[in-house]
Amino acid sequence: MNAMSPEVTADGRKIGPVLMEMKSITLRFGGVKAITDISFDIREGEIRAIIGPNGAGKSSMLNVISGFYVPQEGEVWFRGARRPQMKPYQVARQGIARTFQNIALFDGMSVLDNIMTGRLTLMRSGLLSQAIWWGSAEKEETAHREKVEKIIDFLEIQNIRKTPVGRLPYGLKKRVELARALAAEPKLLLLDEPMAGMNVEEKEDMCRFILDVNDEFGTTIALIEHDMGVVMDLSDRVVVMDYGKKIGDGTPDAVRRNPDVINAYLGVAHE
Repeated sequence: MNAMSPEVTADGRKIGPVLMEMKSITLRFGGVKAITDISFDIREGEIRAIIGPNGAGKSSMLNVISGFYVPQEGEVWFRGARRPQMKPYQVARQGIARTFQNIALFDGMSVLDNIMTGRLTLMRSGLLSQAIWWGSAEKEETAHREKVEKIIDFLEIQNIRKTPVGRLPYGLKKRVELARALAAEPKLLLLDEPMAGMNVEEKEDMCRFILDVNDEFGTTIALIEHDMGVVMDLSDRVVVMDYGKKIGDGTPDAVRRNPDVINAYLGVAHE
């Protein structure tokens, strides 16, 4: 893909210019390199997969993108500007939201209230007016609740909207976490193993929702996923990591044929 010109995929989706670029990222923990000199970009409107064996550095890379980790070397560029060192909440305000490998929801709160927390970075009224729910705060919360109700309808979780999250099965918790991330209206949505621990039916549902989010909302998505069938079906492009290094980058078909990628996954040499 050309880095500047928009393109149309085989299924009619538009892929635009570069939204985020990772330039020569190196991340160390003490003397251990989790990421070594990795560069790749994410384009507007695409579904970009980051894959690799366990311990490859995938989650560390997602944590760099979302501001949880600060690389010792390299630069993060977002929407055409070099991003200075930021805290995660500042990154979220830029329009980057994420889900987590281990579900991070509030078990004692209802589905609706959990999703509402995704709107926090968009709220403008002060703490006092929110506490007494008066004036502009009342109008603002009503508007935010309308947005959240649309997401609840979109993800087909109307019947559990008042249920405490702690009572839900695993697959539905994953869907609620996706809803909370969508509530932030992200330009870039980061999904850390969205299919982990799911059965076949739950995976099919999540794949459908991810495609719908990308298609109907126009949301750019970067995801980590171990299920290669899911990756090859969903992704426009795939970057492959192994032991903290990039060993492949391209379309699913190109990555599938890459001998370095084959060797990393199968652990054997190929001609």
